[in-house]
Amino acid sequence: MPPVDETIHDRITELADLKETARNGPDPAATERQHAKGKLTAHERIALLLDKGSFNEVEPLRRHRATGFGLEHKKPYSDGVITGWGSVHGRTVFVYAHDFRVFGGALGEAHAQKIHKIQDLAESAGAPLVSLNDGAGARIQEGVTALAGYGGIFQRNTKASGVIPQISVMLGPCAGGAAYSPALTDFVFMVRHTSQMFITGPDVVKAVTGEEISQNGLGGADVHSAVSGVAHFAYDDEEHCIEDVRYLLSLLPANNRELSPVERSGDPSDRLNESLLDLVPADPGQAYDIRKVIEEVVDDGEYFEVHPAWATNIVCALTRLDGHVVAIVANQPAAMAGVLDIEASEKAARFVQFCDAFNIPLVTLVDVPGFLPGVDQEHNGIIRRGAKLLYAYCNATVPRISLVLRKAYGGAYIVMDSRSIGADLALAWPTNEIAVMGAEGAANVVFRREINAAEDPDAVREQRIAEYKDELMHPYYAAERGLIDDVIDPRETRSVLIRSLDMLRAKHADLPSRKHGNPPQ
Repeated sequence: MPPVDETIHDRITELADLKETARNGPDPAATERQHAKGKLTAHERIALLLDKGSFNEVEPLRRHRATGFGLEHKKPYSDGVITGWGSVHGRTVFVYAHDFRVFGGALGEAHAQKIHKIQDLAESAGAPLVSLNDGAGARIQEGVTALAGYGGIFQRNTKASGVIPQISVMLGPCAGGAAYSPALTDFVFMVRHTSQMFITGPDVVKAVTGEEISQNGLGGADVHSAVSGVAHFAYDDEEHCIEDVRYLLSLLPANNRELSPVERSGDPSDRLNESLLDLVPADPGQAYDIRKVIEEVVDDGEYFEVHPAWATNIVCALTRLDGHVVAIVANQPAAMAGVLDIEASEKAARFVQFCDAFNIPLVTLVDVPGFLPGVDQEHNGIIRRGAKLLYAYCNATVPRISLVLRKAYGGAYIVMDSRSIGADLALAWPTNEIAVMGAEGAANVVFRREINAAEDPDAVREQRIAEYKDELMHPYYAAERGLIDDVIDPRETRSVLIRSLDMLRAKHADLPSRKHGNPPQ
């Protein structure tokens, strides 16, 4: 019998060889094929995501137990998915990455169980979970067992929703049931030309409807980031995509029991915003870019916009004020005059819900002419879908501050976190116009008969418009009635917001005892 130390050395060598085989995959040429498509391998992607040397792999030697259709002769290590944990900016993050080189990243029983394991660990440890998706869907040879594996993933996605941040990064094809796990997570990143998401592929679409379309045309990154709203971000390459995943994680808390990390900058908290006087025109009908306002107010002008290409008439962003992470929801006068419509309401509602779940204060910048009128909007459910934003704000218990920059008309004023639906502080600039509708429209309704009967209708209309503005739309009307807490100098916007958020930082609010609400769908 050989000495014990020699046996141990032999076993260590064998273990190292097995892990190297698992890392390289069963086919050396598969790595070259992956690179030829402009795609990285699963391990290369994980190396980009996590801090150097921090990855701890879980179940690298797992193999499937399936038989039939030749599977018993193909039992590669890892079974097509790499799972484990590491750190991003020194904070724990869990990850799983499909390995397209093994069974095309298709999901089977063992593959699914590895993902279930890492999902459970992430929830137990209270740390974010990032999925790097590059898989061909369910492993057909394993039949319903593979489908059941997806069910376990979906169930865990839902259980962890609002408990830990969940981020899906689409780096290859994602079809059928595989598309639903990303849809259940908080943020979806996609890479142009190499990643796609769809329930039924182009061949099925053509067979059923006769329509011909490419994979990217049906479910590519630009389609989902600008048209469907399924994806929050789209990038030209994997490196920049994963770099922004790391940046997003730096803005988020580890779980719903913590606050986001504080990162102080050299930007003074009492810095005056002189340029705001020129950035925002006093004329309520003149367009401007609300993102310039955000840049001027926040720390070092840095913010991370969510859904920048979809529903561009509203801006949702994560940023910092005096080092503390806050969320900005702002009407965008540069797109559709900043009007609220179905897509803008749904975009902002989901963002507000996420921020409330993870203790991120909400700052709402209001410059809204109302809801978008039209038959399409009404028939497509603007009432119930617009109510999603109203519900999200009313249900939110994080610190909430609204600031009316210029106009705030009708129901849209109420929905944009007005004092009446629970904003902790409602502020306004002296250029604000808060009313049921614009003066022109109001005068045409209230004084219609008088205007129509007048010898000079235009003169009477202008007179009544001026009277309506003087009586009901002057900048202090809402403040006089306690619906605005203060009218502030625009130059002091940054300092006022920072002081107000500091006061609200220990806010605590209890919701009614219930399993959950029933938000509008």
